[in-house]
Amino acid sequence: MAVRPYREIHRRSCRQIHVGKVPVGGDAPITVQSMTNTLTTDVAATIAQIRALEIAGADIVRVSCPDEGSSRALKEIVPEVTVPIVADIHFHYKRGIEAAENGAACLRINPGNIGAPQRVAEVVRAAKDNGCSIRIGVNAGSLEKDLLEKYGEPCPEAMVESALNHIRILEDHDFFEFKISCKASDVFLAVAAYQQLAEACDYPLHVGVTEAGGMLTGTVKSSIGMGMLLWSGIGDTIRVSLSADPVEEIRVGYEMLKSLGLRRRGVTVISCPSCARQQFEVIDTVRRLEERVAHITTPMTVSVIGCVVNGPGEALMTDMGLTGGGKGTHQVYVAGVPNHRLRDADIVEHLAEMIEKKAAELEAAEASGEGEGEGEGARTAAE
Repeated sequence: MAVRPYREIHRRSCRQIHVGKVPVGGDAPITVQSMTNTLTTDVAATIAQIRALEIAGADIVRVSCPDEGSSRALKEIVPEVTVPIVADIHFHYKRGIEAAENGAACLRINPGNIGAPQRVAEVVRAAKDNGCSIRIGVNAGSLEKDLLEKYGEPCPEAMVESALNHIRILEDHDFFEFKISCKASDVFLAVAAYQQLAEACDYPLHVGVTEAGGMLTGTVKSSIGMGMLLWSGIGDTIRVSLSADPVEEIRVGYEMLKSLGLRRRGVTVISCPSCARQQFEVIDTVRRLEERVAHITTPMTVSVIGCVVNGPGEALMTDMGLTGGGKGTHQVYVAGVPNHRLRDADIVEHLAEMIEKKAAELEAAEASGEGEGEGEGARTAAE
């Protein structure tokens, strides 16, 4: 199915860099990342959390390196995981050097906080020698004193000026393998800063609304701010900052990209909110179904609609669908066409088995180069 004109998002053109083997920017897919909240010195716990993030679909994972023990721990952590690791560095330049030498794929730094120009030069040299990229991390809550004095308060202009100053520092050291973030907890401030930064440079942008809040409030706030930016083509890698399990950040990030047609991963369930017309318990069915098929990474859409008002129409647009019918008999659709009726059976398990079978077929077709022209999952490229 061709992409409809009103669904097209024209991404901002920018340079492409690499975080390990993962391309960021250019024509690369928008990557999704999160950050561990374990003590980095607790190697076993940190590895376990990174692996959980990998399973959830993380492309990149960041870890804190506030002390020598943490940067040293990377030497044990990096070989045990598959995603590239970004070392979060603040203030002490030696941590950046150590992290680069111990396997970090990228260093998150604020060059202005590193100290004397010679220290910045040493960090850049370590990044070059060890194939590391760098993320310039500008945050409204930690702007330089002179910029706050100049502008009076954190504002988009101050944040962009900070970013451009840091860009010049790296460029002066003949280093160009970097991306930039310009985050704020205020949605309006973050969006305006990123919009201005996108116009001012051609480096890849790491997009996020920082310190967004808990699971519900943070998801809503991030979706509004990041959604505005992504819809306008701004953003090459994203992190949803939630006061929640880091795995949830990955899940929300993917759902955000999936809703905009920017990434495809796993089963997307299209379901009604339920009402008095429902012919089965929609809410519980959807909850159980999403949990049951969470392991599937093949892109696929499934509609679960409680009655015949919208059910047949939604089924036309999905790989498979279920529409509630009278007397406990429900209609199952495949590729928009009525396929069979379901009565007195476990809806969740029945659909899950169909989904698993379809996923296996799509994976086999993709492996043989025949994965086009069959269903929404086959029509949309996996990441």
